Amino acid sequence: MSAAWFGHVWRAHRGRLVIVAAALVGWGALLPIIFDAFGEQFQTLMDSGAIPSQLAQFGGGDIFSLAGSISLGYIHPIAIGLMLVFAVGFAASSLAGERQRGTMEILLARPVSRRGLVGTVLAASALFVIITSGAQTLGALLGTAVVGRIDELGAGNLPILWLNAALLFGAFAAISVAASASFDRLTPALGLSLGFVLVSYFLDTVGQLWPDAAFLQTYALPHYLDVRAALAGLPDPGDFAVLAAVIAVAVTVTLVVFERRDLAAPS
Repeated sequence: MSAAWFGHVWRAHRGRLVIVAAALVGWGALLPIIFDAFGEQFQTLMDSGAIPSQLAQFGGGDIFSLAGSISLGYIHPIAIGLMLVFAVGFAASSLAGERQRGTMEILLARPVSRRGLVGTVLAASALFVIITSGAQTLGALLGTAVVGRIDELGAGNLPILWLNAALLFGAFAAISVAASASFDRLTPALGLSLGFVLVSYFLDTVGQLWPDAAFLQTYALPHYLDVRAALAGLPDPGDFAVLAAVIAVAVTVTLVVFERRDLAAPS
């Protein structure tokens, strides 16, 4: 890893990171507050039959319980979009963006190997994902404390939730870096990375809403983030193993592809 380039990447993105992390803290705090204010009313509405039972709890998330509200925060498009700013946005542009700008040759002209360059990108992506996923977890803790329900949360299990979320978006980041290492232009790398994320969430959604298609969730990475189980302190070790395996495969692909590929001159 190149410490000098890592420092440059950190300085270039720290402002954006602060904004995204602050937004995630706010979002994470909002859902427990909404549950405390309106949970009973939503429960009454559901009991009346106005809300279809299959939509009452989607992806482990609902507004009728503290754990459900926190889970809902993790699967909401707002949270996903904020997390993907670095898990896909930065990761997919890391290597392909340097090639497109014509600065890759300058980096490699210095005493930095290709493997060191990839290691720097992966380390930066991991750090950004750890900070952003931790920000949402911190927000959940703060929101729960504000409404005085900290004893219901099981705060000691929050590090498990943090790890589970970090592994999910770390997997997306590792795949995005692999895509970035495979192209000389940002557009195909970003398109492939976003396409993978969208297909993953689509398969997970279809599998939840259509019982006959439940098997599709096996191929969807979001299926392996179980917020309720993490908060209960009873996560499935297999979920962590699958996400870690995806990261390992993506990192291996990145190293092999980037080490062996030719770097055509930018046009």
